[in-house]
Amino acid sequence: MVEVKLHDIGEGMTEGEIIHYFVKAGDTVTVDQPLLEVQTDKMVAELPSPASGKVKNIIIDTGDTVEVGTTLLVLETEEVKAAESKGEKLLTELSSEKVEELPTTSNQADAVAQKTEKRFIIAAPYTRKVARKFGVDINEVTGTGKSGRITVEDVHQFVKKRDEESSLEVRQEMSSQVSEEEAELKYHIQRQGAQNEGKETMPFRGRRKQIAKKMTKSLYTIPHVTHFEEADLTELLAYRNDLKEMNMNVSVAAFFIKAIAVALKKFPVFNAKLDEENEVICLEKEYNIGIATDTEEGLIVPVIHHADRLSVSQIHEKLKELTRKAQEGKLTMDDMRGGTFTVSNVGPLGSIGATPIINHPETGLIAFHKTKKMPVVKENDEIVIRSIMTMSMAFDHRVADGATAVAFTNRFKYLIENPKVWPIELA
Repeated sequence: MVEVKLHDIGEGMTEGEIIHYFVKAGDTVTVDQPLLEVQTDKMVAELPSPASGKVKNIIIDTGDTVEVGTTLLVLETEEVKAAESKGEKLLTELSSEKVEELPTTSNQADAVAQKTEKRFIIAAPYTRKVARKFGVDINEVTGTGKSGRITVEDVHQFVKKRDEESSLEVRQEMSSQVSEEEAELKYHIQRQGAQNEGKETMPFRGRRKQIAKKMTKSLYTIPHVTHFEEADLTELLAYRNDLKEMNMNVSVAAFFIKAIAVALKKFPVFNAKLDEENEVICLEKEYNIGIATDTEEGLIVPVIHHADRLSVSQIHEKLKELTRKAQEGKLTMDDMRGGTFTVSNVGPLGSIGATPIINHPETGLIAFHKTKKMPVVKENDEIVIRSIMTMSMAFDHRVADGATAVAFTNRFKYLIENPKVWPIELA
C-alpha cells in the first residue's frame, strides 16, 4: 500500500484545502497522473500519483482543510496485487475443493471491460477549473486539442450543447401541460420565488478562505503602521509620453517597481524578514517584488524576481506576463515564491487611500493610489497644475521605525519625481 500525503508544495506551506479529486475509489492510476487539486494560501496545485495501481480508499473529503503530512488517499500498487495473487494461488493449490468457474457470456465480458476501462484525461488545471465552475464532468468532454487534450473552448461547447438540450427538454415538458405563455410565466414566478427564499450566501472556501487566514495571521502577528505620502508624477508622465512617441510603451507601474528596488538597496531593513525564534532580522540579498493582483478568484501575489537587475522595459514585460498568467490561472509555484517586498497599484481602480495589510512574513508593503491633477503652490507662491499621486506604506514596527519609513518613501519619491536623474542614480 502507498499512502498519498499532502506534502509541502510551496515555501512555508503548513496546510491546504482539498478542492477536487480527479479519481474515485477503485480507479486505476499511473505514475504522475493527477489525483487531486489542493488550494494553498497562494495557488491551486495538482498532486500527482507517486506510483501505479488502484485507488483503494479516499480518506479526506473535498472541502476539508488538512495539515502537511496528512494522508489523503491510499493506493494499492501492482506489487501488492502480485503478492496477493500469489497468496491466493497458493491457497487454491492447498485446498482439496475444486471450484468450477462459470462461463462468462460475451455480454458480461463486454460489461466488465467497459467498467474497468479508464480514460486518461489530458487537460490543464485551468481547463479543469472552468469545467468545475460550470458543473461539467471533464470525463464527458471530447478533446479537440493535440493528442486529445481538452481545451477551454471544448468545455464551453459542451456547456452550450448541454444547456440547449436541457432548455429543449424543459420547454417540451412544460408545453405538454400548459400553453407556452403560461409556462413562461410560471417559470419566471418560480425562479423569482426561489431567489427570494432565505438569505443569499456565497461559499467561504478555496482561495477566499486561504486569503482570510493569511490576512488574519499578518494582522494579528505584525504591529502595522501606515505612512502616507504624495508624489508629483508630472515629469514622469511627460517622460513616458516622450517614450511613446519613440514607440517605446512602458507602464508607469514598471517605473514604480524599479524605483522601489533601488530604494530598498539603500534601506535594506524593508527588504527583510523577522526571525523571532532566533531573534534576528534577516536582510534578504535578492530584491524580489511581489505584485498584488486582483483576479476573479481573489487576491494573488506573483513575484518579479531580481527586479534590481532588470531594466524598466524588462520589468514592464514581466509585469504583463505575470498579470496575464494570474488572470488565466496559469501561475506556477516559481512565479509565486521568494517575494521580499510587495507593491499594490490600486490607483487605476480609483482608490485615494488605504491602510494595506503586509504580506506576511515580509516587512513592508506600499500601495499606489489615484493620480489626479491638483493646484500646487510653488516656492515663489505661483500656483501650477500638477499630477499628484497618493501612496500608503505599511511596515512592521518591530523591524523599522517611522523615521526610517519616511526616509525610504522620500528616496522612492525623489526617483519618480525626477526621471532625468535615473541615468546617474541607477548606474
